Order: sequence, then structure tokens, then C-alpha cells
Amino acid sequence: MPDFLLYLLAALIYITVAALYWRRTELATPWSQLAVASALAIHGWLLYRSLFVAEGMNLGLTNALSAIFWLTALIYWIANLFHDLHRLQAFVLPPTALIVVLQYAFPESHLLTYAAEPLFRAHLAIAFAAYSLFTFAALHALLMAAAERALHRKPSLLRLPDFPPLIGMENLLFQIIIAGFSLLTLTLVSGVLFSEQLFHKAFVFNHKNIFTIISWLIFGSLLGGRWKYGWRGRTAVRWTLTGFGILLLAYLGSKFVLEVLLGRT
Repeated sequence: MPDFLLYLLAALIYITVAALYWRRTELATPWSQLAVASALAIHGWLLYRSLFVAEGMNLGLTNALSAIFWLTALIYWIANLFHDLHRLQAFVLPPTALIVVLQYAFPESHLLTYAAEPLFRAHLAIAFAAYSLFTFAALHALLMAAAERALHRKPSLLRLPDFPPLIGMENLLFQIIIAGFSLLTLTLVSGVLFSEQLFHKAFVFNHKNIFTIISWLIFGSLLGGRWKYGWRGRTAVRWTLTGFGILLLAYLGSKFVLEVLLGRT
């Protein structure tokens, strides 16, 4: 089967499962879980072939986005086995479908010749897991915002068939943030070790590292505010989205400027 058909198939499965929920003809069944699993398998195989090439690792912008959203969709799929999270498919699956299409339509090349270094691979795996958890947290925060507006009967662009209890959603959000914050801390530590090993500098003051630290401080402050002051609801949503936005600028913003606007590899 030609590659473009595989990309199209994965995107169509993602978007179909999400659309069926929006139409309320499909909520949570083994069929939807199986469908998402098949899309993840196809997407994962295409991503593996695109990432690992003979010259090393191709970590171009669209490949990086695809890896993050593949992991985000995988986290959703696994979490949905243990929690009632099917409502999140309306938030997680459409952007994942879009990224699959972008990965095929706009392939970017950014070869990393040092990708075989064990410390770098560990750093990259931890970083991608952290980014994916915070992507999942941000999408979950949007679901919380939509649920809160629906509860107060406020007008909203997002109209879903039903919502889970807000307290449960809030508890899950902070569980995700704690996991993401732990991995982001490990990302910073492993980044320092990797930089020291490869570039003989423990820390480089560039906008990527500075924005990552700012995001780490925001999420750390949110967890501290939750513990000390009981922050919740809109406050938690706003801090989560702000921290995620800055984290997005830290990594993907720098890749977009370098690879797309400046054309560097």
C-alpha cells in the first residue's frame, strides 16, 4: 500500500472516532478503543520509518509534532482503559489526525548525527514523554473549561454530548501535571548532562532552555499553589494552558523558526 494511503487511513480513523462522539452516535465501546489502537499502530509504524533513517535520526518539525501527538493519543488510549475519558477523544484525536496529514504533506529534514548516543536517546525519550503529558494536560484543561461553561449554561463554541464530574476531572489533571512536572525536571537534568558530554557546556542560555525553565517554574508554582492554597477550577486551567503555551514555544517554536522560516537543518 502506498505511504500516502497509510497516512490518510490513520488520519481518517482518528477523525471518524472523534466525529462519531460529536454526533453522539458513539460514546465508549470496545469498537472505538480498537479503532484508535489500529490508528496508533499505523501512525507509529509511519513515524518510526520517518524518524529513524540511515544517516541518523530525522527530527524535523513535522516529525517532532507527530511523535508528540502520537504519544499524547497513546496516553489517552491507555488512560481510557482505566478511567472514563472517552469525552477527551473529541479534543485529542482531531489534532492528531491533522498532524498525521501535515507529516506527509510537509516533510522536514533535521538530521541528528549524534542520535546514537545513549544519553541523548534517554534525554529525548524523557523530553517527548514530558511534552506529551503536558499536551494531554492542556487538552484535558480545555475539556474542563468546556464543562465549566456548560455547567453554568454559558455560550460556548464547544458543545459536547456530556461531561464527567468536574472534581474527578480536576483530580486527574493534577495527577497528569505531577507526572509531567517530574519528567520535565528529569528532562532539564538529562539535558545538562548531555550538553556537558557532547558540547562541554553544562548549560546554554538560549531561548529554548530559558522558556523550558519558565514553563517548569509555572507548573511548579501551580503544584505549590494547589498544595498550599487549594488552587482549582479556572485558576488551574489558566496556569496549565499558560505553562503549556510557553513549553510549546520552547521546543516547537525554535524548530519552526530555524527549519521553516530560516530554512536551516
